[in-house]
Amino acid sequence: MQRRRQQPLFSADEIRVDTFKASGPGGQHRNKRETAVRVHHLPSGITVLATEHRSQARNKALALRRLELKLRALQKKKKRRIPTSIPRSYKENILTAKRHRAQIKKWRQKVNPLEL
Repeated sequence: MQRRRQQPLFSADEIRVDTFKASGPGGQHRNKRETAVRVHHLPSGITVLATEHRSQARNKALALRRLELKLRALQKKKKRRIPTSIPRSYKENILTAKRHRAQIKKWRQKVNPLEL
């Protein structure tokens, strides 16, 4: 079963791709080569970064995929929350617990000899 590929949400003239040297562990391959990729989506202002791989091509593909996922998330409409009422049993449990706490506090009070 083949997955149908969706059309990309952006064109090549809407993005700016920057390459730079990645920091962190990895030694010579990481410190001397510009393998990290940063992609800016100019219309929306979204920026994504990929520095995981030693290959600039793999990092670029990863960054473009991340950008596509972020743009799809922006397009997705949020469902409205349907407000629900609090169940009666839940309210009763809360009131029972309140009464219990009040009774415990009452027992903690000092006894006044005039009330006896």
